Amino acid sequence: MTSLTAIQAYHRILEQPDMAQESWAVLSSRLRERHLVFGERPLCVVLRPLFYSPQEWEYLRGRTRLILRLFHKLAHAMRLDPALRRQIRLTPEEEAMIQVDPGYRTPIPTARLDSFFARQEDGSWTLHYVEFNGESPAGMAYTEELGELFLQIPAMQRLAQRYRLRLLRAKRPALDTILAIYHEWLGHRHKLPEVAIVDWRGVPTTSEFELFVEHFAAHGIRAVICDPEELEFRQGRLLAAGTPVDFVYKRVLVTELLQRYGLDHPLIHALRARAVCVMNPFACKLLHKKASLAVASDERNAHLLTPAEQQAVREHIPWTRLVEERTTQDPEGRRVDLLPWASQHREHLVLKPNDEYGGKGVVIGWEVDQTTWDAALQEALEHPAVIQQRATIAYEEFPALDEQGSLSFSPRLVDCDPFLFLGEKVEGCLTRLSSTTLLNVTAGGGSIVPVFLVEGR
Repeated sequence: MTSLTAIQAYHRILEQPDMAQESWAVLSSRLRERHLVFGERPLCVVLRPLFYSPQEWEYLRGRTRLILRLFHKLAHAMRLDPALRRQIRLTPEEEAMIQVDPGYRTPIPTARLDSFFARQEDGSWTLHYVEFNGESPAGMAYTEELGELFLQIPAMQRLAQRYRLRLLRAKRPALDTILAIYHEWLGHRHKLPEVAIVDWRGVPTTSEFELFVEHFAAHGIRAVICDPEELEFRQGRLLAAGTPVDFVYKRVLVTELLQRYGLDHPLIHALRARAVCVMNPFACKLLHKKASLAVASDERNAHLLTPAEQQAVREHIPWTRLVEERTTQDPEGRRVDLLPWASQHREHLVLKPNDEYGGKGVVIGWEVDQTTWDAALQEALEHPAVIQQRATIAYEEFPALDEQGSLSFSPRLVDCDPFLFLGEKVEGCLTRLSSTTLLNVTAGGGSIVPVFLVEGR
């Protein structure tokens, strides 16, 4: 049985009289009750989760582990080699902060590899990783909560009579990761952390922070949500909105924190004093920069990788280069001058700022004219950015209710973003849908769906 068989069966269930309308009524009301919104928008606007067969998921999981090990190796090499580190364009403040010992070994307790996993007509699969989200990836609580809601709608309950359904979860692995690095930081003493979830007041992901506060409380852990302005470091203790904490789940981005405060902020002072355990550590910037994919795919770094790892890069990481005046190998292995070549091949390239999020500053070469593309390349010489070869994109038909309340099906671009834990584990998956090429919920054009493994009974 393939996942396509389950998709077809599910769509036939939705086409039964009133099934789609009744299912949407349940789902939409639960979304509102649980505040599953991104800003003011519902997180999900379609009527089907993403379905994978166990075989598809194990392939995706296995290849992701391989690429994760590769990135872990590159992060270690960058820590040791300033010349290699210069390839990712750290700021002076970031360079200072990656030297601070967080009190545990892994530089990437939590992360997300954003990818496209596409099923081809001949039955084969393609898998292209396009970004490494190493800062503080969103979606772990959202996707699990959405999955629980989908299990309550009539169409999914009908499908469950014919298929075994297993929701991919990430909240428990996230908590296990927090406890693992916290106890390592403590010296393996067993004590529950006092947690602050830190991000700017009013960010659209606040509802996910609230889901984590609930999850932590269910396991006996008290957590508060606060703005960086509400942190104080007094008499050796970090206070979050007046509450003493010894663990910070840092959802505020390193770049934004350092741009606003430099190195003079209570969180940084507490970290340097070993008074708080912070996830993710500032060293996550080594992989979070878009240029980390350039480090992986650039021929001048091939000596860092085994032949098997080099092959995995060729198969799964699109050719990526930092925009600069240099010669390099093009995707076919030919020696070229990078900037003229990039100008001539815009229809096969995407330009991405080295350290932005939410789709900000992304220029899709095949969707702009030559003048716009060349201007973006010149801008990238002043403000670091990468160019990346066009990936094979996945599309699927998804059901939704149209403006008249009738069931309709339309193709959506589908990404697949496995969650990574402790630099070695792959658990859970964020999936976003979009009707435009720029697939990002923050940018305002996406929807999130949970992921289920499906098997025939």
